[in-house]
Amino acid sequence: SSNIATKYLIGIFFGGLVIMIGGFLDDRWHWKPGKQIIFPVLAAFIVIASGIGITFITNPFGGQIHLDGWQRILFWFQGIPYRLTLPADVFTLLWLLGMMYTTKFLDGLDGLVSGVTVIGGLVIAALALDPIVHQNGTALLALILAGAFFGFIPWNWHPAKIFLGEGGSIFAGFMLGVLAIISGSKVTTTLLVVGIPILDTLWVILRRIFWEHRSPFAGDRKHLHHRLLDLGFSHRAVVLMLYFLAAYFGITALFLQSSGKLIALLILSGTMVLLGAGLVYGYWKRKSHSM
Repeated sequence: SSNIATKYLIGIFFGGLVIMIGGFLDDRWHWKPGKQIIFPVLAAFIVIASGIGITFITNPFGGQIHLDGWQRILFWFQGIPYRLTLPADVFTLLWLLGMMYTTKFLDGLDGLVSGVTVIGGLVIAALALDPIVHQNGTALLALILAGAFFGFIPWNWHPAKIFLGEGGSIFAGFMLGVLAIISGSKVTTTLLVVGIPILDTLWVILRRIFWEHRSPFAGDRKHLHHRLLDLGFSHRAVVLMLYFLAAYFGITALFLQSSGKLIALLILSGTMVLLGAGLVYGYWKRKSHSM
């Protein structure tokens, strides 16, 4: 269908509302990570309850991997069954939380999250308008998202006059994650747009847990964008560099089939490894010169 189901829109609205309320409360009282995560989890549950979910993953070697093998109807409402679907619901929950915390952690430089969200929205809109997908409603919603964040960029560009805050940064990932699902489970495509930030977030979480033995949600200045600043790149140069990577891999995804997207993900992962190695080398080189 070219239109988005009404129950999906209701789920997106109330999920987004919960995120905004949680973001406002956190910005006001600076909650600990244990309390902060309650609202993103609740928003994800609301979306899943509305029927939005990842029921299959396209196998790059052919066919599909179905995630909806086990289903139980929880209740009926206005003639529509609402089901518990495993492992699809768990995968959807992890996907949405991953996207929300990626944009949350990415929000360390003025204009960075806003620009990446614009790029992601435009890529998803282009996919939704593909004759094979043919989802005009999804495309319109993605363009609205991109337009809203594009209008925000001039005020959020360095030096920023206004900021996204907790609610805004998490909402960006929430919407990208949801749109990736309802546009036909285009998870891989969205991964290519935000692949560098996701890999950076994954590395930071693993480092905090296994090396530093502290909360994975605690803040620091060891993200990729902070490391680039420490090497002497300007604020705007770092933001534009990450814009370019997001746009390059996102546009590439528009012209690739599943196997090609897998190769692009491997190239993206290699790019992240090279960036990381370069940053480590630059860090130790600067440290040795300062001694």
